Amino acid sequence: MAERIVVTGMGAVTPLGLGVDALFHGLCSGTCAVGEITRFDASALAVRIAAQVPDVDLGLPGKLLRDSDAFTQYALCAAAEALQGGAPAPADRVGIVMGTAMAGVATTAATQESLSHAVHKNVGPRFVPRILGNIAAAQIAIAHGFHGPSLTLSTACASGGDAVATAAMLLLAGEADAVLAVGAESILCPLVLYSLANARALSRRNDDPAHACRPFDESASGFVIGEGGAALVLETESHARARGAEILAELAGWANNTDGYHITAPIPAGTKSAACMSRALARAELEPAQLGYINAHGTGTVEGDAAEAAALKSLFGESCPPVSSTKGLTGHMMGAGGIAEAIACIQAIRTGLLPGNYNLERPAFPLPLLPETREAAIDTAMTNAFGFGGQNSSLVFRRYGG
Repeated sequence: MAERIVVTGMGAVTPLGLGVDALFHGLCSGTCAVGEITRFDASALAVRIAAQVPDVDLGLPGKLLRDSDAFTQYALCAAAEALQGGAPAPADRVGIVMGTAMAGVATTAATQESLSHAVHKNVGPRFVPRILGNIAAAQIAIAHGFHGPSLTLSTACASGGDAVATAAMLLLAGEADAVLAVGAESILCPLVLYSLANARALSRRNDDPAHACRPFDESASGFVIGEGGAALVLETESHARARGAEILAELAGWANNTDGYHITAPIPAGTKSAACMSRALARAELEPAQLGYINAHGTGTVEGDAAEAAALKSLFGESCPPVSSTKGLTGHMMGAGGIAEAIACIQAIRTGLLPGNYNLERPAFPLPLLPETREAAIDTAMTNAFGFGGQNSSLVFRRYGG
């Protein structure tokens, strides 16, 4: 019988604040973090709103703040919280799997902008290590002295979910005794905003930021960019029990597949995302009717929400459990979202609070959507993360019963 995979640590830095408690409290209280962009002058842009990480002390040295991109800083901060109980295994047996969609794109854009207008063409020596996707994992390893496997994945907005699944596979393969799965993203820059706005992917409700992102609602008009970092410590059950670790939940199932359909649009019927969810449930040895809650990908784009709703309807039918997307509060955190929303599922199991689907006024689909936070004792929950290129990722968590 295969080893069970368990979660023994969690960490987050999101637009709702620093830490897992700030994240989950914000989700359950309906605190919206979407507002006007203050990171740079966005006054001339068609889209001037985002969900930014607040200006808080991340607990990082000044030199590291100067020499690293924001996505690396968020990854380090989330990892530190997840590891606050200490190293979960000997240094050579702790692995890291990092998920990020666009790594240091904001630094790249700002550097090119500066270079284009500078009289003296000079780029600092830290530019390349600031923008590389794997540097976040490298900085975590340096900070904590880890020497196990280190992998970085870039599967668009499914990167965080895929990082968790890859961490589980490393554990089952015996490559490590504990793996830190991290997702982090910060893509706030005019370059990305121009592109996504021109693609009609972003909400343009600049005059009403708090109600701009409206997942599964009839008035949905696009997503809102978010940012942040999130992390989970995963271990085999036998290793966690042997060291007396507190087990927060079991990672019961996971799956990844691809639409093979279009670069940006999902299959309208959601057939492959439904297959991904089905595989994750099968790994968890659960029937669809046994699932307690779904934290949907639900970005607030018309095509994306419709495809996910079709997938949920086809797989679960009338037995679909309560569904909500939390992106109306946090924005779309890209690579960080899959893990931040996994934390929401774990906390829902642990607390009996299911976060609501913020800004849901006129549901566009016949699903059991939660307009507000609900109390419900559940033992299982699923989170979905879908990305450009047809990337699909699903994770299933279960209450740990020993």
